[in-house]
Parts: sequence; structure tokens; C-alpha cells
Amino acid sequence: MPTNPHIDADEYPALADADVTVRAEDGFYIADDEETGVSSQGPTEEEAIANLADAVATYADGQSDDTGDDWL
Repeated sequence: MPTNPHIDADEYPALADADVTVRAEDGFYIADDEETGVSSQGPTEEEAIANLADAVATYADGQSDDTGDDWL
């Protein structure tokens, strides 16, 4: 989970076992998941991490074997 102690890991299940780094760049915060290589940004550190959690969840969905074609 993020190295910032002010971030509650329980809020972001997608990042439960992630190694997240956060850096400030050009007025934005950029959060990176070191394991997946997924990154996201936001105007605050908290928003960057929340956006990263959504991006990592989407990445995980895309990596699953479930094709989503159950309706066929």
C-alpha cells in the first residue's frame, strides 16, 4: 500500500498488496503501482491514489480469463 501513513488501505481493496509510490510533478500527484506498471494522477495525493485504485482494478479485470461473453 502507499507509503503515506495518512492513506487508509481499507479504502482501496485493489491496492491491498500493491507497492505504490506517489510523487509530485507539475502541480499534480502521480501514483504508480510498481508491480503492474499502472499509473494515475490527481490534483491531490488522495485523489491520485483513488484514481490508481480504479485503474488497477480495471487492469486486473482486463487480465482475467473471463471474456464477459456470458450473454451469448
